[in-house]
Amino acid sequence: MPLIAREDSLLVVVDLQPRFWGDRINGDDLRRSREVAARAAWLAGAASALGIPAVVTEEEREHNGPTDAALIAALHAAAPVFTKPVFGLAACADIIEAISSTGRRTAVLAGYETDVCVTHSAIGLREAGYRVVVAEDAVFSPFEAQAPRPGGHGRSAVLGCADGRGHAGVAEGPGQVLRRLHERQPRIRRADRPRRPWPVARAGRLARGRGHRDRQRGQCRRREQAHKRGRE
Repeated sequence: MPLIAREDSLLVVVDLQPRFWGDRINGDDLRRSREVAARAAWLAGAASALGIPAVVTEEEREHNGPTDAALIAALHAAAPVFTKPVFGLAACADIIEAISSTGRRTAVLAGYETDVCVTHSAIGLREAGYRVVVAEDAVFSPFEAQAPRPGGHGRSAVLGCADGRGHAGVAEGPGQVLRRLHERQPRIRRADRPRRPWPVARAGRLARGRGHRDRQRGQCRRREQAHKRGRE
């Protein structure tokens, strides 16, 4: 897939509101939601440091509360925060206008919930002609809605908007996204890295060395056999 260009990217934070589920989540879900918020805040800080614009959306602020305070603090003061009355932000003219005004065509998404608002927003942006990249560990849904699925996160993966891994939209962690934005290097997982081929000269020396050892072993075996025949 083509590299992510810093100068063509913007960060879109979708409904990252800590009180989104109220007291309906606890335990592992609560812990994961906080971890995702922390990663998204780090992503926002890195985007600010790299001069990448950001757009933030909120759903029913009066009920779900404001966006995560750490994330807001990490963004530039000029980053706009919009009310999003529907699942997909592409249906909101003011949000789309703000995104369009940046002149960027690659949208990096983070926020809540992966299978609803993030997915609808990703699909809407893709249909509007944007390249969509979802930061996989900076999005979250509770109640096992984000359980791993073959090929990615459900419907959005089918449309190439999340966890496509090589398609038009690809899911990556925020560290990988910003590292690639900064260095403009392809993301290669350690397990996928090809083994470095042996230099030809070194391979030849190794081959000659193995052959020499094999000849020595053969000579030793022949001497032992001859010595045994002599004693008999």
